[in-house]
Amino acid sequence: MTWYVKNACGKTELVIRFRMSDCIFCKIARGEIPAHKVYEDEHALAFFDITPTAAYHTLVISKKHYTNMLDIPADEAAHIMRAAKRVVDLYKNKLGMTDVNIINNTGTAANQEVPHIHFHIIPRTAGDWKDSPWQRHPELREKFDEMLARVK
Repeated sequence: MTWYVKNACGKTELVIRFRMSDCIFCKIARGEIPAHKVYEDEHALAFFDITPTAAYHTLVISKKHYTNMLDIPADEAAHIMRAAKRVVDLYKNKLGMTDVNIINNTGTAANQEVPHIHFHIIPRTAGDWKDSPWQRHPELREKFDEMLARVK
């Protein structure tokens, strides 16, 4: 598999030859690399992100290798989402957290850095990200009918 990753400036693309045997998340799932595990079942694993954007920033992965949402079967994706729900419930019950982002980046243009399906669970507090990474485009509302027609 060939994987394209933008550099830190977002200008140059690097080509990386990727082998599943080298996948860091597969190695974590197999226990070859240690991780701070929050939740685990037969299908999914949740562990702290080593480059967190907030306390308790957690990654939820499939134990089977799938690149992203475009190649994972629906039943396998459902296993990951159930695991994400369990982690969110755990954080609510144990820590009182009630605000959270659950994010999946599919593809390099969407900032997927590791070519293994995963979801970020990022607990949030008011004002923690003063500069939101989300750029809004209200002008797209005018195109909703056209956009909807293309997918129906």
